[in-house]
Amino acid sequence: MDRQPNLLLIVLDSLRADHMSLHGYGRLTTPHIDRFAAGGVVLEDVLSPHIPTTPAFAGLLTGLDCFGTGVVSLRHKGAMTAPTLAALLQDRGYETTCVGFKDTEPCAPGFGRYLDYVGWGAWEDGRCPKAENLAAVALPELRRLAGSDRPFFLMLRYLDPHAPYLPPAPFERMFYAGDECDPANTSMRPVLAFRPMRDFQASWLPPGITDIDYVIAQYDGAVAYADACLQGLFEAVSALGLDEDTLVVLTADHGETLDEHDCYFDHHGLYECTLRVPLVFRMPGRLPAGRRLAGTATLQDVAPTVLDLLGIRTDAVFDGRSLADALRHGRLRARSELYLTEATWMRKHAWRTPEWKLIRALEPDFHFKPEVELYNLLTDPGENENLAGSQPDVVDLLTGRMRSWIRRREGETARRNPMFTEIRWHDCAGVEGAFESSQQAYDTLHIGPKKPSTQPRSREDVLKALGYM
Repeated sequence: MDRQPNLLLIVLDSLRADHMSLHGYGRLTTPHIDRFAAGGVVLEDVLSPHIPTTPAFAGLLTGLDCFGTGVVSLRHKGAMTAPTLAALLQDRGYETTCVGFKDTEPCAPGFGRYLDYVGWGAWEDGRCPKAENLAAVALPELRRLAGSDRPFFLMLRYLDPHAPYLPPAPFERMFYAGDECDPANTSMRPVLAFRPMRDFQASWLPPGITDIDYVIAQYDGAVAYADACLQGLFEAVSALGLDEDTLVVLTADHGETLDEHDCYFDHHGLYECTLRVPLVFRMPGRLPAGRRLAGTATLQDVAPTVLDLLGIRTDAVFDGRSLADALRHGRLRARSELYLTEATWMRKHAWRTPEWKLIRALEPDFHFKPEVELYNLLTDPGENENLAGSQPDVVDLLTGRMRSWIRRREGETARRNPMFTEIRWHDCAGVEGAFESSQQAYDTLHIGPKKPSTQPRSREDVLKALGYM
């Protein structure tokens, strides 16, 4: 009996599709991914419906929406009972290894082996070679798995381009030639004035930073750095003779907000920049090369597609759909409506159609945004003009569609919408339920450095250190 194909799943944390040259970005950020993808199938419009990392990985690895996984928040408590891709493949004799989660987090259970690497940093530590640190762990594991007589599933979670954006040289100056500390530039002031997140920003931004374009260039540099390191992985797959026996899938858990919507350098906000991610399937000889597919797909489609492409039958039920026929034959059925959720630093849900996006807050947020937002995605793809006040009929129509769909899913899963029940999503001491006001959320939430730092922490000292006082 022939050995089953292997699976290599590459997930780049916080990689937004529109900052990849693969998707037409003006900067050449992903030349190696572009070349890799030319040997497979690229999906043009892919959304991560449930953000941030924890619910995104839960959906990616189970093929289920948030009603199926029960996971909606970054700080989800408790186990996830739905079978994951790792568990299903282990049952079929696969060796399974996850690189990038230090333990069996709620979003990625079921792997036989977990390996970790240093994937964080601060300005005082110097530039952080995150992707090289991953390679130092992942490449020996890939060689070990390749030498086994069993098929394998290896998942690699890259922490580039997730903040802190600290790509090593020469990537930190690849897309920037200005003076990041020019005193005449004031574009960073709104970022550094936002109290809940400025301690975190101060931990990895250069002292005296004034130019927001420098920070965006650091993000793009982190994308290009990860891309360069991925070329070593692609070479290793070929050198080990794995090309024709390994399905390689490349994607992201969610995108990133840079200078849009006041959600600076993070991944909260149900806007397109945070939801749109890349998705590439490559398996020479079994999938066509050079194909690009239009039509909307989601991360929930990955698990059923992978199992289909690997020829594995299962009794597991998925909310996502297999894209295998579309990948082979070039026809992707349209998806007309989609439910979106987030519980990162705000708790909101949304209803998206090809034309409209309705965002409704389930409690006040720390950006003091309106309770209801409505955007026309065709005429305003940047989602800059809130039409909720001028289009009340559209708000009512989409709200009704969303509520009807939620009721149906609650009935199908015998589970209350977890967005309504996980009211301790923020995990803030002294706040037992929803925030009562945006001011309370602003005063309560604090996103500090990942590790204790010598950076000053008072408002005045932080602004002094950053050159504003």
